[in-house]
Amino acid sequence: MKLKIDKEWFIDEKGRTVLLRGVNLSGSSKVPFKPNGATHIKTDFRDHQEVSFVGRPIPLNEAPDHLSRLKHWGFNCLRILTTWEAIEHEGPKKYDNEYLDYIEEFIKLAIEYGFYIFIDPHQDVWSRMTGGDGAPGWTFEKVGLDFTKFEASEATFIMQNRYDPQDPSKFPPLYWTNNNYRFANGTMWTLFFASNDFASSCKVNGSSAQSYLQEHFFEAIKQVALRVKDYPEVLGFDILDEPSEGWIGKFVDGSQWEGKSEVLGHVFTPFDAMLTGAGYTRTVGYQEIKRFGIKETRKDELNKYNISCWLEGVEDIWKKEGIWGLDKENNPIILKNEYFMMKNGKKVNFYRDYLSPFIKNYSEAIRDVFPDTMIFFTGPSENVLKGESLDIESPDNSVHGAHWFDVATVGTKKAMLKANYNLITGKPVVGKGNVKKMFISQLEAVKNYSNIYFGGIPTIIGEFGLAYDINNKEAYKIFKNNPEEAWNTHVQALSMYYNALDANLLNSTQWNYTFDNTNEWGDMWNLEDLSIFSRDQQTDPGDLNSGGRAIHGFCRPRYIYCTGKPLKMEFKFKEGIFIFNFEGNSSISDYTVIFVPKIQYPNGFNVEISEGEITKKEEEQLLFIKIKENGFHSVKITRI
Repeated sequence: MKLKIDKEWFIDEKGRTVLLRGVNLSGSSKVPFKPNGATHIKTDFRDHQEVSFVGRPIPLNEAPDHLSRLKHWGFNCLRILTTWEAIEHEGPKKYDNEYLDYIEEFIKLAIEYGFYIFIDPHQDVWSRMTGGDGAPGWTFEKVGLDFTKFEASEATFIMQNRYDPQDPSKFPPLYWTNNNYRFANGTMWTLFFASNDFASSCKVNGSSAQSYLQEHFFEAIKQVALRVKDYPEVLGFDILDEPSEGWIGKFVDGSQWEGKSEVLGHVFTPFDAMLTGAGYTRTVGYQEIKRFGIKETRKDELNKYNISCWLEGVEDIWKKEGIWGLDKENNPIILKNEYFMMKNGKKVNFYRDYLSPFIKNYSEAIRDVFPDTMIFFTGPSENVLKGESLDIESPDNSVHGAHWFDVATVGTKKAMLKANYNLITGKPVVGKGNVKKMFISQLEAVKNYSNIYFGGIPTIIGEFGLAYDINNKEAYKIFKNNPEEAWNTHVQALSMYYNALDANLLNSTQWNYTFDNTNEWGDMWNLEDLSIFSRDQQTDPGDLNSGGRAIHGFCRPRYIYCTGKPLKMEFKFKEGIFIFNFEGNSSISDYTVIFVPKIQYPNGFNVEISEGEITKKEEEQLLFIKIKENGFHSVKITRI
């Protein structure tokens, strides 16, 4: 393993502290390469067993161009996305060896370009068939569900069927998240994590649904681990990305449901979801963003044609478990409102009782073939920011791979830099200076969480980023005539995000770099457009910077290797002043290395150091510092 963990730091083989700064590859890895699975293309998913993800994240013949660009921008780490579907789409234990060959070759190539790597088994709202990505289509059939009926029964809300270019209100940004509350997701996540406790009647090939689904997921990801276990630059594996608790810990009628006020779209209670999935019409409230809050704007009748999404001949699991039934007039009623709240007379805790055992079992499965691998795991962002104990037990040799977003800007697709919203306090924040302080304090809270609850392990912000289509895609219009001015707002936002990362000396992988991004369809998935690169902005293929979006916002000076303990890092964008302080250890017989990008220092740079010898390699955009003494060291870089 090229890096090891020492408390909150990553340490290389020479004893230097390493700062990981990179990107996610990539947004379009969520969908098949052939046939093109972009979510604006209508499909009924009947070809789900015949798809191919070979070419995700980037086709091998195009990869050198993109990897060179990322290296030129100073990144040294890649969070590479894969999905369960990409590996095992054809059927249980039918692994796509062509894809596994491809992903190994891509990782080998990325290593040649000097990247550290960790693998992300990605998912959003369970699968493509339920509005996101992740699990193979055959998982539904195994538990008795017909995904071809999901849309008609309102079990899902997917762009492939809902998007109307003439009426964008039919599929607003971020409304894919509403699938978390609908029937298909509620059922699959509850079965995946807790069918042993809550759906014991659901058996798959003689096993519980929970055991069957988890074991197949573990074995699928192990196929990737087997391919990369001998590459020391591969640091480890994320757990299943941002898993949902389904209905675990919720009242069936939705009462005392924390977070209900933050749902966008139709607000399904578990009971509403179960009944629409079973073929009943339900009246459900609809919520939208209004100014600084989310409000109910109407009520709709859903599943008017009484379509059930249970396969013919399969009995509704939740009715079979006695959670709901029919009264004398054949109207559905709740029979066990606390069903998902209690087990054996005790209140359940999703993180303690279900997620922690999952992380433990997953870690053991991966380490069965890749013993030294690091495990990157994520808790729910809002709970982490608020410092709420989640009873997540972190495995040995693990990393807190937290996610953090400027939720106001991402949610509204407007640059909320002068007025924002604080998730911790639940109140507006007014003034650019106060917004900057909020970002710093939020990331400080994330790092503190790693120290308080996980024993001081490293933190990497595994996902953060900016929508480039903010303000009604204004930048794309300006770019045609004035490329230099097009990204001013984006640069300001990214600078604020990276200033907050620097203030907390945090590792990070920005979301995301998508090689096939376009201005029209973004990252090819649910209207998201967060890629730092687009061919639509590439005017000169010979220039590595061409195609980059708001490069000045993320291509910044930073330390890469430090011969000692980092103390402070700050970049003053307008003035071009970079400051780095560290507690030096002269026994480490190598260099502190700082990335100094030409895009920030076009005419070169001056260096002031408190002690030591410097070597500039300006063509490589690197500064080397050799210290001779222990103790406090300072570095100051200024523009010429």
